[in-house]
Amino acid sequence: MFTGIVEELGEVVAVEQLADASRFRLRGPLVTEGARHGDSIAVNGVCLTVVESGDGEFTADVMAETLKRSSLGALATGSRVNLERPMAVGGRLGGHIVQGHVDGTGTILARTPSEHWEIVKVGLPAALARYVVEKGSITVDGVSLTVVEVGDDWFTISLIPTTLALTTLGIKQPGDPVNLEVDVIAKYVERLLGPNAQENVK
Repeated sequence: MFTGIVEELGEVVAVEQLADASRFRLRGPLVTEGARHGDSIAVNGVCLTVVESGDGEFTADVMAETLKRSSLGALATGSRVNLERPMAVGGRLGGHIVQGHVDGTGTILARTPSEHWEIVKVGLPAALARYVVEKGSITVDGVSLTVVEVGDDWFTISLIPTTLALTTLGIKQPGDPVNLEVDVIAKYVERLLGPNAQENVK
C-alpha cells in the first residue's frame, strides 16, 4: 500500500530485455535504505518487488503483463523515475490509498505554466474516464494528485513547485506517456452496485 507521495527522484541504471520480461536496475539511495529481497518499491506508480539491493541501487523484474499495462517498457538507461516505499503501518496517509496496480496509461496533452503552479492536461482511455471526477484523487506516474477538471477523455491537474521539482512530472512533455491508477474505492463501489448488486448482498 502506498500514498502517492513520491520520496525520491531516481534513475534507471540498466535495462535487460528478457524473453517475456525486463529486468531493471534503478538508483535510489533513500528508498533502498534497509531494503531487502522481497520488499516492494513503487516505480512511477508501479509496485515492483526488490530482487537485489545494495550501494543505493536495486533490481526488479518486470513481467509482460506489467509492461503491457504501464509505461515502464518505454524506460531506458538514464530515465528518471518516481520512487516510493510502502506506507508504514501507523504512519500518516499524506496522499490517498494507492495500490501500485496501474490501471492503464495516459498521455500528456498540454502544459500551461503560471507564476506559481502549472496546469497539465492528461488524456486517458475511455475505460478509465468514468472513475475520474472533479476534485477526486488520481495517481499519475505514482504521484497522488487532485483532479481539477474532467472531460470525456481527459482531465487536468495542478502542479505546485514542489511536485514540479521533485518528480518526473516536472520534465514530462506533451506526447509523453504516464501511468494512471484510479481510485480503487470507486472500482469497488461500481462492482457492488453493478447488475449483480442484489446477488452480492445476499
